[in-house]
Amino acid sequence: MTEVNLEGRIFRDLEFIKAELISIKEHMVDADTFLSEEEKMLVKESFEHEKEGKLLSISDFKKNL
Repeated sequence: MTEVNLEGRIFRDLEFIKAELISIKEHMVDADTFLSEEEKMLVKESFEHEKEGKLLSISDFKKNL
């Protein structure tokens, strides 16, 4: 294989790899969109506290400082 052919093949392969990486990035799920088990528990507790009237507004919180 000649040097020119080798360079052309390498260039085409790199372009293919680049296109694949772009596709992967476009379809990749953002890991920050998932909650850990601990975070799920905290969200559940927060909703329970809201139903029970245990939440405090930020303005009330600041007044109590």
